[in-house]
Amino acid sequence: MEATQLEKVRSGRGFFAALDQSGGSTPKALAEYGIDKSRYSSEEEMFDLVHAMRTRVITDPAFDGSRILAAILFEQTMERDAHGVPTARYLWAEKQVVPILKVDKGLAAEQNGVQLMKPIDTLDGLLERANRHQIFGTKMRSVIHDADKDGVAAIADQQFEYAARISAAGLVPIMDALQTRMEALPGDAVVMFKLTIPTEPGRYASLAADPRVLQVLALSGGYSRDEACALLAREPSMIASFSRALLEGLFEDQSDEQFHARLDASIGQIFDASVHKVPAAS
Repeated sequence: MEATQLEKVRSGRGFFAALDQSGGSTPKALAEYGIDKSRYSSEEEMFDLVHAMRTRVITDPAFDGSRILAAILFEQTMERDAHGVPTARYLWAEKQVVPILKVDKGLAAEQNGVQLMKPIDTLDGLLERANRHQIFGTKMRSVIHDADKDGVAAIADQQFEYAARISAAGLVPIMDALQTRMEALPGDAVVMFKLTIPTEPGRYASLAADPRVLQVLALSGGYSRDEACALLAREPSMIASFSRALLEGLFEDQSDEQFHARLDASIGQIFDASVHKVPAAS
């Protein structure tokens, strides 16, 4: 892993921009951006449109490393260019934003109160390509619906099994899992967690304090940006990794000036919630 990027993620002030909508979530992301399904008739056309949206975001002057530590990318975004430069390299060279790659292939059907990830059959090849593109780390997503002991154990086992392979490839995994499995990782491994914002502030303080944990990241979940930021500001151990909340209020038909103003305000609000914490009530 790149030492300068590692130090930025570990010690920098800011948040993660999640720009990794995949096939299933892309139509909704485009609709919220003002692009109806009638605008595309194939998956290729759909991904062309969403890449144009993402490119507009990351090339905007508001989007840079002064407030954004890292950006999580979809596989196709990694393989495409921004202003004629491979996207991951553009992010770091031009914006000083650390590139991270979503590697999971979606969720399996619910069982024992959880949704495991579908098998990542192409992981080794994907990690090889990620290294060629100078990707820093990876993200995987699974979901816990109920506190079923067997289901939670299966989630943690799967996440850490893949995390060990990703760490061995020289990348840093972002995991949805449990602290107890940390002991199974090599002593020099470093990881990140991306979790739902807890209703009890400080819930992940011990996890964040582990020297092998670079960051504990917060999902915006189903909250609006205002709601997510209000909750995050009270959570001392987490910074944002927002997707929908980051892009809220951005539309294709906005002028460049309108788009920039809205994105700049969004980034500012999420940065403040990640960095400037509200003291706990006494």
